[in-house]
Amino acid sequence: MNDTEAIALRQVTIHVNGTACRKWIEPRTHLIDFLRDDIGLRTCRAGCEHGVCGSCTLRLDGDIVRGCLVLAVQADGCDVETIDAASDAGELAQLQQAFHARNALQCGFCTSGMLFTAAALIQEHPQASRAQVREYMSGNYCRCTGYHAIIDAICDVLAQRQAGKEDGNGQG
Repeated sequence: MNDTEAIALRQVTIHVNGTACRKWIEPRTHLIDFLRDDIGLRTCRAGCEHGVCGSCTLRLDGDIVRGCLVLAVQADGCDVETIDAASDAGELAQLQQAFHARNALQCGFCTSGMLFTAAALIQEHPQASRAQVREYMSGNYCRCTGYHAIIDAICDVLAQRQAGKEDGNGQG
């Protein structure tokens, strides 16, 4: 690396799904591009690239964020969790089952963002009404399902949890 490249690039270490990823990147690299292009996580989706559609939603130190609005240098030293780790851990199993049962996923492009947002909603507002679910999810776009199935699936999970049928990990 010559002096010009050293000035232009910055080294970051981002813990992605429990693995430390150290890379030299341009300071203007967005987190979603770091995940997709620099470390090859193609399950991370880039949609509108303006923070509007929600396809790039992931967790940064436990909070959901839009990966297209966060620079990778801002995530230096942070923990990033993608749909891969959350799904493998089983924490989204109940939501995934409800999405499947309600046919709330079709092409799958928006699904990871929908699941992360729905999980945050359920955690933050376990007594949410259907209208509150619609409002909370309104920042995530889906071009296939028409939203009703997605809202139905989330409301199903809320109802199951309110009835005490599930422990949150898909276990009855």
